Amino acid sequence: MSRRRFLLGTALAVGALALAGPAAAQSPRRGGTLTAIVQPEPVTLTSAINTAAPTGFISGNVFDGLVDYDLDLKPRPALAENWEIAPDALSITFRLRRGVKWHDGQPFTAADVKWTLENVWKTIHPRNQATFGRVRAVETPDNHTVVLRLSEPSLAILSSVNSNGAQILPKHLYEGTDILSNPYNNKPVGTGAFVFKEWSRGNHIVLERNPDYWDKDKPYLDRIVFRVIPDAAARAAALEKGEVQYAAFSPVPLKDAERLGKLPTLRVETRGYEWLSPWLFFDLNVDNPQLKDVRVRRAIAHAIDRQAIARIVWYGFGKPAISPVPSTLAAFHDESVPQYPFNPKRAEALLDEAGFTRGPDGVRFSLTHDFIPYGDDYKRTGEYLKQALKRVGIEVTIRSQDTASFTKRVYGDRDFDISSTWFAAFSDPQVGVTRAYWSGWIGKNTPWTNGSGYRNPEIDGLIAQAQGEADQAKRIALFKQFQQIVQRDLPSIPLIELRFFSLHAADLKDVVTRGDQIYGSLKNAWFDGPRADSKSTEAKNTEAKSN
Repeated sequence: MSRRRFLLGTALAVGALALAGPAAAQSPRRGGTLTAIVQPEPVTLTSAINTAAPTGFISGNVFDGLVDYDLDLKPRPALAENWEIAPDALSITFRLRRGVKWHDGQPFTAADVKWTLENVWKTIHPRNQATFGRVRAVETPDNHTVVLRLSEPSLAILSSVNSNGAQILPKHLYEGTDILSNPYNNKPVGTGAFVFKEWSRGNHIVLERNPDYWDKDKPYLDRIVFRVIPDAAARAAALEKGEVQYAAFSPVPLKDAERLGKLPTLRVETRGYEWLSPWLFFDLNVDNPQLKDVRVRRAIAHAIDRQAIARIVWYGFGKPAISPVPSTLAAFHDESVPQYPFNPKRAEALLDEAGFTRGPDGVRFSLTHDFIPYGDDYKRTGEYLKQALKRVGIEVTIRSQDTASFTKRVYGDRDFDISSTWFAAFSDPQVGVTRAYWSGWIGKNTPWTNGSGYRNPEIDGLIAQAQGEADQAKRIALFKQFQQIVQRDLPSIPLIELRFFSLHAADLKDVVTRGDQIYGSLKNAWFDGPRADSKSTEAKNTEAKSN
């Protein structure tokens, strides 16, 4: 089967499943343990302080957000039963669900939302300082009402109030503590469908069913065990043998996806990532003596064949990117941005012009590349960069490390030349894109922000202006101007718009029910088969105690 036919077949299969959903609806069965893979191992389990993908994958099961997003990315009720924007767009009112409890039994109230917004979202969260920057006051007229008073309209807020975008922390466990070092970051207490049970470092993380969950009769699963399996071949084998029933974020080598997708016991799924709009890019450290010259940055861009990265390195699971605002954000995306087509001769000319001529050994200068340690696909991207730049006279050394070391090196110490990573743009550039360019993040050791060290007062001004603009057409124009400038200055090189996939057991049903599923709860998932008992483990334990 050709790669193209496989991708087409996957898409058709997913579409067929979606179409068949209502007609083939079955009653969910309760019980069973879902074994999933998380890779790499998270550095913490709370997305409110760390927005890394492995953290979000687990954390969304422990915490609920004010809303969820359906497959069309429309908000739907979660902890907030309803909400309204004032006619002048200067306030947003959320009416909270009653009777919700934190996992330690304390009531969830408006005070938790107010405290988290004021002390986490607006202060230490890498995306939300921009998203909630126009909130001038938070009012809580009663325990179940939260009113955000805005200095200017902020249309992006409702695009980012799910459990990942704006995770709410329990005030009674965090108030008065050092939030970043609070022990509950690694033994989280949430309001979600699953309760944190255990974290065996290097081995597994265990969540158990929340018996007091507000969404009646859910979750259906008794527990979820997230296994840490660093080796890609071992992950593929665990899925094939049925030892693992769910894995996300393209969990196996892309070359193995076609083979595993043919097995009757497994399904390839591409839904559930719609909220992300992810893109892969190189960050160029603009404080580096060579990379501070824009001609060198442009030369590197011309030396890279993005079609080859998409086709060969990523096996077609992505398409070339021309802007940090992906084409999936169609209204905001600008196709007219400065572009740097693959042209090694142009790259060499720019390097000569910048004064970096080849030495006797053919080398102009040397750089170090640090790739995000999320698997072999990212390492192969680094190996491609090494080959591409060697062709134009730049020697590249590839450096690998764990996630904590990578984020400290890039976003704290800034001890790197070129790094590769991916960001989620989400459904509005204000939420996911501007963090990569706003100068206020530089060197703050906040992962997934401005790694390049790019400083441009004009860009900072455009970001601030777009945050407070109430007219969406004007916001779009501002973001198109933003794209023109950053692609001219090129502190980062967009590579490809990623197309992630998940693998799950054929008998695992309703694993995707929302557009932000990958960072959401598996409360709707259930096993159709012997993995699910007629009575849940919880029910059996209750019977055993009564006997």
